[in-house]
Amino acid sequence: MAADNNFDPRRESLVMEMRTNWDPGLGNLSDTDKEWLSQAVHEQPAKAAKLDYERSHTGFVREITVTVADVERLYRSRVG
Repeated sequence: MAADNNFDPRRESLVMEMRTNWDPGLGNLSDTDKEWLSQAVHEQPAKAAKLDYERSHTGFVREITVTVADVERLYRSRVG
């Protein structure tokens, strides 16, 4: 399925698996940072900068590529 980067409530209701990719511009994040960032970005997928749904046998796989903008937004919300 082509990436359309749009949040889709219908597909979202059928998500069976989640994947997280990391933008190369992020450099070396610690495993601890990657863990909480991945969890946080998947809690609000509509706000993710790069979102894709891949069809699977049982539903959809939500794939988010975490970008610098996502990290900045999540750190602001955590600190602020």
